[in-house]
Amino acid sequence: MEEADLIAAAQRGRLDAFNELVLTYQNQVYNLAYRIMGDPAAAADTTQEAFISAYQGIGGFRGGSFKSWLLRIVANACYDEIRYRKRRPATSIEDLGEDAEEASPMLISENEMPDEHMQRMELAGVIQSGISTLPPDQRITLVLSDVQEMSYQEIAEATDVSIGTVKSRLARARAKLRDYLQSTGELLPSQYRLEREGQRD
Repeated sequence: MEEADLIAAAQRGRLDAFNELVLTYQNQVYNLAYRIMGDPAAAADTTQEAFISAYQGIGGFRGGSFKSWLLRIVANACYDEIRYRKRRPATSIEDLGEDAEEASPMLISENEMPDEHMQRMELAGVIQSGISTLPPDQRITLVLSDVQEMSYQEIAEATDVSIGTVKSRLARARAKLRDYLQSTGELLPSQYRLEREGQRD
């Protein structure tokens, strides 16, 4: 079935049709939640909550980009969780467990050497740490643009703001992330380190 047919069937209450939509978008939804939350367990919980909300609210979908509509629900779920976490005492790093790397949505390429995989994981960890320092609105804009590769228009629809706001948030997010990577350059694998002197924008 085409996506439009699946949506129409799901709006009529067919769970099997909605499950097909879940299978189509579950990786994108989880990856977005993981990049925003920075924690695999929280991302999994947020992904589940987002799909439940989407199923309950699909009757209100009035056309346009289903992906943008769905990712807006994910973004809102992440915002809610971030606000909730701010009201709770900070969790110790020991409580986070040791499964973060294994749960990360980054796969090993069959053509990738073990040392290359380790370097990529190190880089991903540093970048994710930098993303996690961004304010939520800038964080989600950066992830939608540079990870999900969505257009300004799609991001505007997903976050319910103007294209001008998207561009402004993205510029600030990229600048802050660049500064973070420069400040932690010694932690990066050598081939990924930014030049501290004479670097051109």
